[in-house]
Amino acid sequence: MRQLVRYTLIGGSGVTLDLVVFLLLHNWAGMDEQIANAISTTLAITNNFVLNARFTFERRDRLFVRFLRFYAVGLTGIALTDLLFLALTDGLGINANLVKVGSMPLVLALQFVLNKKWSFA
Repeated sequence: MRQLVRYTLIGGSGVTLDLVVFLLLHNWAGMDEQIANAISTTLAITNNFVLNARFTFERRDRLFVRFLRFYAVGLTGIALTDLLFLALTDGLGINANLVKVGSMPLVLALQFVLNKKWSFA
């Protein structure tokens, strides 16, 4: 339970970074939502890996391999969000900002399980 709390708190910092960068790239710079999502999520993944390796899972061995696994798990979040963009933004006309925010709890839950069982096992 302690790990889940730490993962969620660290995830909060990643969510904030992800959302701020996404909003800036998509709304301010006019970047396509899928490209903005890939960039913002990559920054958040890197932030979260560093903090989770240190504080949540307390692992300092095989960091490069663990980062590659963590990033692969992060790619599942990018893919899931992109599928939601296609279905909800492109398909139904729902605002991309709402889709991005709405996808975050689902992505967080999926990634916690995958990271606990694979990236930091």
